[in-house]
Amino acid sequence: MRTHHTITLLTTAAAIALTLTACDPQTSGNGKPAAPSAPAPGASSAPSSTAPATKTATLPNFVGKGLQSAQDEAQAAGFHALKSHDALGRDRLQALDRNWKVCSQTPAAGASIDTSTSVDFGAVKLEETCPAVDAPAPKPAGDTMPNFVGQGMKAVRGALPSNASITVKDAVQSRMVLQESNWKVCSQDPKPGTALSGRPVSFTVAKTEETCP
Repeated sequence: MRTHHTITLLTTAAAIALTLTACDPQTSGNGKPAAPSAPAPGASSAPSSTAPATKTATLPNFVGKGLQSAQDEAQAAGFHALKSHDALGRDRLQALDRNWKVCSQTPAAGASIDTSTSVDFGAVKLEETCPAVDAPAPKPAGDTMPNFVGQGMKAVRGALPSNASITVKDAVQSRMVLQESNWKVCSQDPKPGTALSGRPVSFTVAKTEETCP
């Protein structure tokens, strides 16, 4: 009788262990941890990404408006990449936008374009007359001296190498040339076409509204 009870208990324990193993999803049929299931063919674990949609809008006409008003209206229309430049080619900064007016814009008005497109305003001061075409800034000087006569002194300085030795004198009176964006070149040394080779350069200048002597 004692032997019969021991066999019965062992049989019952084995049956319970088999049942628990079959019910455990983390184990295989032999009691060992089950291998992770392979992903379905073509499936990807990386999160999907969607490219942002491009926004377009019609660019209004800002020519003739105050620069500050033009910028405000451009932003209201969805254009936020805005910049401006001196339409007279004198390389002046538009420090106070309300004192400037728009002479040109790039891109032109009327086009339906991406709102992330950069919009560039050519501007002059309120009391100035817009040029028929924006005056280009002087091209950077290479190995030879360009012809800078008639161009704004500030822009001319920017076109010369940063290590150039430059002398500027008033051609009309004995005034100090403090704000070069208000002065234009009357004469230069060396002459156009002369090799620079690190030699010092000098200019005589007059106020922009003055006549050179």
